[in-house]
Amino acid sequence: MLFRCTARLVIFISTGAAAVLSGGCGTEHFKAEADREVYKIIDNKWHPDFGQKTNYVISDVQAAGADVQIAPSAPESGVISLAQAVALATADNRNYSKQKEELYQAALGLSSERHNYARQWFGFIGGKYARTGENEDVSLYTGEKGPGNTQDKDLGFDHRQLLAGGLEISTALAVDWFRFLTGDPRTSLGSVLTASVAVPLLGASRGKVDLENLTQAEREVLYRIRSFNRYRKEFVVSIVAEYYGVLQKRDAVTNAENNYKMVAESKERLEWEAKAGRKTLFEVDQAQQRVLTARDNYVSAVQSYQQQLDAFKLQLALPTDADIELDQNELGALEKTGVSEPDYTVVEAIETALLERLDLANTADRIDDVVRKVILAQEGLGPQLDLTGDLNVDSTPETDFSRLRFHQGRYGAALEADLPLDRKLQRNAYRGKLIELQQQQRQYEEQLDIIKLQVRDAYRQLKESAQLYQIQQNSVKLAQDRVESTTMLLDAGRTWARDLLEAQDDLLAAQNSLTAALIKHATAKLTFFRDVGILQVRPDGMWLVK
Repeated sequence: MLFRCTARLVIFISTGAAAVLSGGCGTEHFKAEADREVYKIIDNKWHPDFGQKTNYVISDVQAAGADVQIAPSAPESGVISLAQAVALATADNRNYSKQKEELYQAALGLSSERHNYARQWFGFIGGKYARTGENEDVSLYTGEKGPGNTQDKDLGFDHRQLLAGGLEISTALAVDWFRFLTGDPRTSLGSVLTASVAVPLLGASRGKVDLENLTQAEREVLYRIRSFNRYRKEFVVSIVAEYYGVLQKRDAVTNAENNYKMVAESKERLEWEAKAGRKTLFEVDQAQQRVLTARDNYVSAVQSYQQQLDAFKLQLALPTDADIELDQNELGALEKTGVSEPDYTVVEAIETALLERLDLANTADRIDDVVRKVILAQEGLGPQLDLTGDLNVDSTPETDFSRLRFHQGRYGAALEADLPLDRKLQRNAYRGKLIELQQQQRQYEEQLDIIKLQVRDAYRQLKESAQLYQIQQNSVKLAQDRVESTTMLLDAGRTWARDLLEAQDDLLAAQNSLTAALIKHATAKLTFFRDVGILQVRPDGMWLVK
């Protein structure tokens, strides 16, 4: 008998549990369901002023919509353009991926908070076997399962609903299968319906706390979207700056190689003239020393270029042994574009930044968050009053379990008051929120000053880089003219070889400085647009200006 009853109990519970678990579609179903809800939240909260909606899908979800479509495997060889580099970085960069995941997690947290205000259903089932002497009792049970805390019933369902005003409703229907598994003819099916309602009337109730948590979660997603778009701007500017930095190193290699060849040719000419008696061996030795120096500079330039290129590969999530190069034509495109100074004043730039900067908008909105929490803490200082109600209805015994006897049910209502006799914890919480409000206001004021400083500095850098490029253009022309004139003077015997070698060194320095000035201006322009807040990132990772 013991074996038979226990077996029935195990089979019944196992069958019920299997039926519930088989209703799903495996873990992939839950993952896909979470993804759909999260991206719907992000889509609904993404405002066009934040930037184009793109590149926010995390890496373990197939890219769709406006996301950049990247080849399944990144190129391991060939020339990568600036546009390709930015697209690769926004698709595969590890830090960028982390930012997308943090945005996803913020929306996932909001999903959980919203669930508190959705209809929630709970099903419970259990079983037990007991024996006292010759008496055996086998039944299902629940214990305290759902939020209704239905006790001593075998099978049931609970429902819970939290409304925005703090009103909380919960119901439970429990079914008693007493001795059902034993085959006892006295077995009866019965049920109990319970329900409760709680309405906050005064003070900072649990319902208001829950509502504040929901409000904060809603706003946190908005903040994360703004932060993500601000990060995208900073990220793209950094990738462009690093791309140009690698090109600058590559241009320095070309300049060093040309200088090495030019110095070597000068040394050979001096050797020929020394054999003819027109130059001294001392001058030949000077030229030989410069050849060695030029060769060393060339080797160092190659090493520095390769090192910076390898570091840039990591930003693109490429292996360091990938045989790639960056497109040198991008420097030609910069030269063709030229340089320009801003056509508006620094005051106008600052005013625009205070309107457009997403990070400043976040800081300002967080002041409102703290104000709400101060008000909630203030309400917690006074008396707390809640209205509660409940009902308990049994079914007709020995008959259909669905026939509930509402006319014989138990109904109740109560007022629950918490008098403000001890409010030290609430007092401390209130004082802490007041201090937090002051801190948040100071943070906003500090960020205002920081943004003004950033814009002013970016404005100065843009003007300075434009002027510096013009200066370096003149410097290169003068250095070229000096090399030509010194060469002619040396041929005429009217100057020393040292003067030509120095002129060649100055030409190399001027050429490197010109490329550096061009790249500095291009980076300063993007930085200025970024700090003013008018830089927008396109779906392919490239940029445009509002």
